[in-house]
Amino acid sequence: MFFHFREALLQMRGNFTATFSTLITMTLTLLMLGFVVLLTLNVDRVLSQLESQVEIAAFLTDDADGAALTQRVRDQPQVTEVKLIGKAQVLAEMSRDYPYAQDAAALAGNPFPDTLRLRVARVEDSAAVAARVSKLPGVDDVEYGAGYVDQTVKTLGTVRGAGYALVGLLLIGTLFNILSAVRVAIYARRNEIGVMRLLGATRGFIRAPHLIEGVLLGLLAGLIASGILAPTYLALASRVQALVPVLPIITDAPTVSPVLLGLLLLGVLVGWLGSMFATRRYLRELE
Repeated sequence: MFFHFREALLQMRGNFTATFSTLITMTLTLLMLGFVVLLTLNVDRVLSQLESQVEIAAFLTDDADGAALTQRVRDQPQVTEVKLIGKAQVLAEMSRDYPYAQDAAALAGNPFPDTLRLRVARVEDSAAVAARVSKLPGVDDVEYGAGYVDQTVKTLGTVRGAGYALVGLLLIGTLFNILSAVRVAIYARRNEIGVMRLLGATRGFIRAPHLIEGVLLGLLAGLIASGILAPTYLALASRVQALVPVLPIITDAPTVSPVLLGLLLLGVLVGWLGSMFATRRYLRELE
């Protein structure tokens, strides 16, 4: 094992340019992936908070059967909660915020209709549920803050999708860099590999230093990426919290630590897989 480890270090030093390029690409990929994962976790937390606050209000006509409509809305799979609020209760709630509403109702009558208030399992379903409820007989109008909710969901989804696409491209670039680095190392040692085969060395013996090299590069890239990500993210998170205190930014160790550990494991995995495929392919070319 010590022999293979020493050979891996010698290969990394002998092919410094390819090794350094691979290390930089892997580090950037893992760093970007870590930011995207943390961003996604924050997006999910914001969506969860939004889901707990978004409420769809269906205003009923005077002749609507409130109980029947409540049951029909409750039967929809995306709906998690339905409440039928009578017009008197709506007037009382409005009077707490706008005291003059009670005086206006005393003069002209209660202007507020019976209202169904419902919540959905996912905020992304708000528009679809609101559209279906608005078509039910006895529903006069539906309101759920379409301009705010739809735009927020669209923006957060776009940010998350763009991040995943970028990480995918970087991962592909990393794999190609590993393939190139291993290929250079194998061709540089092709005479030595030929001698090893004549002496009876197995494929596993020849491949071992390259696999160790890939694992070392992945581990080193993971350590560097985690070392940069943790303080940078926490600093950015504290600034965002100071600017927008209402956002539920993730800063707790039980959530952040698994992301950092995942970067280390992913770096090792990508390095090992890239080296394994490269050695299998390029050793065949030398036969």
